[in-house]
Amino acid sequence: MPHLVILYTANLDAPAEQGGLDMNQLCRRLADVMLAQRDEFGAPVFPVGGVRVLAYPAPRYALADGGAAGRAAGVPAEYAFVYLNLRMARGRSNSVQQTVGRALEQTCKSFFADQFSFRPIGVTLQVDEGPEIFDAKNSSLHPLFRKT
Repeated sequence: MPHLVILYTANLDAPAEQGGLDMNQLCRRLADVMLAQRDEFGAPVFPVGGVRVLAYPAPRYALADGGAAGRAAGVPAEYAFVYLNLRMARGRSNSVQQTVGRALEQTCKSFFADQFSFRPIGVTLQVDEGPEIFDAKNSSLHPLFRKT
């Protein structure tokens, strides 16, 4: 952990000239923001080897009224939606959790700014924390980042 999972309407995968976005770029930006976070003592909030950002397009979706209000208002672009859920293990202070959430939100607002200007789009970010009922971790990533 932490894992940030992004679900989004597949219409955002269109070419840029058709209103699409580079979701790989969003993943990298969000991972970098997570890696930059520090706690009250200046220590990294998240282990480098544990940061995961995964994005999945939803090929089938239904949003609001299907676009009727947008068309009536003269908005040419179809609706879009992005749901981001950061799940982290317990143990971080409320202050750190809020700071992380705000940093991710700012990154999303910046990334989606152009979308907000021409299409009806919803972007939801949630941050969740344990408790885990079962938590098994098997990884050969973490040793790459251990200091000797």
